[in-house]
Amino acid sequence: MFMIDKMISLIFMFLLIICVLVGVA
Repeated sequence: MFMIDKMISLIFMFLLIICVLVGVA
């Protein structure tokens, strides 16, 4: 179950970075 938790964390961080990049662009 730890792997799934890490995956969700990674996806959340990835989406956050995309939102920031889109906001800057």
